[in-house]
Amino acid sequence: MAVSAQDEQRLALFIDFENIAIGVRDAHYRKFDINLVLERLLDKGKLLSKKAYADWSRYSDYKRSFHEAAIELIEVPQKSVGGKNSADIRLVVDAMDMSFQKEHINCFVVCSGDSDFSPLVSKLKENNKYVIGLGVKNSTSELLIENCDEFIFYEDLVRVQQRPMPVLTGGVPEKLQDCFNLLVDSVSALQRENKEVLWGSMVKETMKRKKPSFNETYYGFRSFSHLLEDAQRRGIVTLRRDQKSGSYIIEDLGAAAAARADAGAASEPLAERKAEAAAETEGANGARSTRRRRGRGGRSRRAGAPAVGTLPEAGAEADEDEDETEESGAHDEAEPAPARAEPRDAPVAAAPPERSSFSLFSWLKRESDEKKG
Repeated sequence: MAVSAQDEQRLALFIDFENIAIGVRDAHYRKFDINLVLERLLDKGKLLSKKAYADWSRYSDYKRSFHEAAIELIEVPQKSVGGKNSADIRLVVDAMDMSFQKEHINCFVVCSGDSDFSPLVSKLKENNKYVIGLGVKNSTSELLIENCDEFIFYEDLVRVQQRPMPVLTGGVPEKLQDCFNLLVDSVSALQRENKEVLWGSMVKETMKRKKPSFNETYYGFRSFSHLLEDAQRRGIVTLRRDQKSGSYIIEDLGAAAAARADAGAASEPLAERKAEAAAETEGANGARSTRRRRGRGGRSRRAGAPAVGTLPEAGAEADEDEDETEESGAHDEAEPAPARAEPRDAPVAAAPPERSSFSLFSWLKRESDEKKG
């Protein structure tokens, strides 16, 4: 049975782990992450069989992660200390046996970069199987790449993993964020696989492959259609109802899901910039208001001098005192206000008359002196 783009693929994974471990080491990756491989393959269909071949006494650090991923570890001891083991031969035998015995498995994934697997790929394709290769770019043979129907580089999986999907915001409860993130991830995976029509049931099956415990009732929706309707109201997806079946078809991701990466990355810096701008605006307004108060105070002191021939009003003196009180801290070292000048045209007061120097005793003394003389 030929595999079309609309048929769900049923996959079998075969890992030549020694080749992959050497490629990861030469590419200077810290460790091989099997979960990146499984997540990418789950975008394509169901993983029915997972086997990894190696001398696991040499790679004991990987045993736990592979067991947690439900991968069957096939022990293939080395023939000698420095020689090549027979893992590739055992892998070829098991893959060919499965291709004949398990006809429902229509896609084989060969995780290796060794060109020795090219005859296996050719034979699987002769048996009408879709073959996907997966390996590290610098340690993968061009012959193997060209012979596979599709090839996935481990470096591409790492780059996608380094750009994590931001969480949807905008008032979405935390419980629903996981649900809608899974929905967006599943729709993106189907679009990446070039699915022509994204039926709601197809999206739900993809979500269940990625997260087997998924159930829309856990998130408060009576059916998956209600979940899609709520996602459309929030701008996460764009829906269209099929006229014949009445089922929903997801046309594309909505504006909220498409722009969330930029919004998530810029939300905190934008908020900080807004706060800084508000602080600067407030500070500028405060400085301007202070300058205005100071200017008014200076003008009031300069203009507070009495007009020619008049006295300063009591209100003007009170205003001047208030301004000086407000700015007493800022003007302790300021120059003192000039002394009030006397009016130029004011009438000059007459000098008081000189007191008379007449004295009775001095007069009598003068008279007696004149008589004696």
